[in-house]
Amino acid sequence: MKLNPEELTNRDRYKLMIGAIVPRPIAWVSTIDAAGRPNLAPFSFFTAVCSNPMTLLFAPGWSGLRGRMKDTLVNIRAVPEFVINITNEATAEAMNLTATEFEAGIDEFAWAGVTPVPSETIRVPRVAEAPVAFECKLQQIVVVNEGPGGGAAVFGEVQSVFVRDDLYENGRIPTEKLQPIGRLAGPSYAHINDFFEMHRVPPPKE
Repeated sequence: MKLNPEELTNRDRYKLMIGAIVPRPIAWVSTIDAAGRPNLAPFSFFTAVCSNPMTLLFAPGWSGLRGRMKDTLVNIRAVPEFVINITNEATAEAMNLTATEFEAGIDEFAWAGVTPVPSETIRVPRVAEAPVAFECKLQQIVVVNEGPGGGAAVFGEVQSVFVRDDLYENGRIPTEKLQPIGRLAGPSYAHINDFFEMHRVPPPKE
């Protein structure tokens, strides 16, 4: 089967992507608006960019409910700082609550029952219950499309990292202790608790 994206609806393109690109890590992004009110929302279009400088990327999309880009992007444009909190099995239910689309200005920290903690280097609070949190300053925003089905890539340069004490071992974070979750299609998520290893194969000697 060969599919031409131009011949698919926005909905079908989206469903194809989220069904094929799995499991996806989740950026649980905290921001503040121009009035200093906090916002917290999850995004599963998320990855690392590079380690020098330490840079992360997530992609907020168009809100069909309100006919504009999501509050997270609006807030970052007003206050160019944000925290990418990492979710895990312990925070999954709270994270899911923050996916609810409210009117601007509603405090999702309170709605989800999680605790805002002041960051070390930026004005935006992190989630106290998150096992890892990256305090970021905006590096750049690359807008692909501001319209139905559209989105933007938000690059953040990490200023400081919080890691729960019991998770950091000899400079590494053991996956089995982090207990991450992955986003699948629709309402489905994955437990990441079945591991296997494959070591890189060196090229053949000439």
